[in-house]
Amino acid sequence: SIYAGVGIHPHHAGEVNSDTLAELKNLAQANNKVVAIGEVGLDYFRNLAPRDIQQDVFRKFIDLAFVLDLPLIIHDRDAHDDILKILKEKATELSRRPAKSRRETADLRGVVHCFSGDEILAAEFLKLGFYISFTGNITFKKAEDLRKVVAVVPVERMLLETDAPFLTPQKFRGQRNEPRLIKYIAEEIARIKGLSIKDIARITSLNVKNLFSIELGKDNNKGLIAYPIRDSLYLNITNRCTNDCIFCIRGSTDFVKGHNLRLENEPDVDRIIEAIAPHFVRDNSWGNPERSERVGNPAKYREVVFCGYGEPLIRLDVVLKTAKILKEKGVYIRINTNGHGNLIHGRSIVGDLIGLIDEVSVSLDTDTADKYNSICQPKFGSRTYEKIKEFIAECKKALPKVGITCIDLREVDMDHCRKIAEELGVGFRARHYNEVG
Repeated sequence: SIYAGVGIHPHHAGEVNSDTLAELKNLAQANNKVVAIGEVGLDYFRNLAPRDIQQDVFRKFIDLAFVLDLPLIIHDRDAHDDILKILKEKATELSRRPAKSRRETADLRGVVHCFSGDEILAAEFLKLGFYISFTGNITFKKAEDLRKVVAVVPVERMLLETDAPFLTPQKFRGQRNEPRLIKYIAEEIARIKGLSIKDIARITSLNVKNLFSIELGKDNNKGLIAYPIRDSLYLNITNRCTNDCIFCIRGSTDFVKGHNLRLENEPDVDRIIEAIAPHFVRDNSWGNPERSERVGNPAKYREVVFCGYGEPLIRLDVVLKTAKILKEKGVYIRINTNGHGNLIHGRSIVGDLIGLIDEVSVSLDTDTADKYNSICQPKFGSRTYEKIKEFIAECKKALPKVGITCIDLREVDMDHCRKIAEELGVGFRARHYNEVG
């Protein structure tokens, strides 16, 4: 399970010549355990090599990574502007070359190791398609600015590292850093992101697998029906949706928070219950003996959420039957919906939810109908936005808890969204367009 990157640290840039590059190229081509070029980059803190030579060598390593179709592991210390400038220049230059790799595009890819910049710099690297890697310094008492960066970088674009033997987590300051201490970095990111450490481990492991094209064990999680995030258990019962949102990830990935949600077939109620069972503590208190062997005590989770990779209310009958079974155990049930339920079924469905659904969260997404039509591209046309608001109002009258979410795209007025929620008398939450789940 150990892999390697090959490169020359910028401290030694002055020692790099054509023979060095040829040797590294041979190392990378001769062994499939070499999965990256790096760490390479610029170091203006110690300046142990002239800056112009560092820059020239960095460009050559970028070319090598491109030729070998390998990601870069970038060292950036006090050299943010020049790192970005060179990456942007090379990305433009290389995009004009014919791609000869297994990938469809000639884009550069990689990770900025031991990130030390601010939110603006992180956003620039993310735009270039790079991952951001965090180390033990995010746990330091005076690292509040760095923790702010962690807060805005999507977990789906993060890697974890120790930078051993340096940057030991706060709890072990003064001791040598070791890979085993990676869990303390994961714990801090989980705290900042409001996720569980299992969430962070799962997501960042998938990120490593994707970036470096390596196997991290057999993937048995294809097409998940029941999947945990934080202390909630989510149910993925359809991949169909009546919107075609421009920000939706369904066209670009099968994964949400590290879970593969691409269904081969839509599950029936029995299959859903079977998928839920391993997540619950087993007991024999179900009213139906046939189900008591398959599902246990739900106390492990705060709630069960119908959500998944599509619009759950398309399968209203399945939602209701499953919710009835779960309600027998006193499970708190939430539905995440686009609010099209009445439009989908050609009638008001809210009455069907009474007594089964404790909470409804509706993705209103925008502050005006015109923006909704443009951004969400609903199947039901221009009337959809007002019909969603009618659905929300009905839910407010009939159900214990209702809220709306809006997406923080540049064109969406979040203050206006909050005002709409206040007028409807429901809760409000802003969703980040690049944070799914």
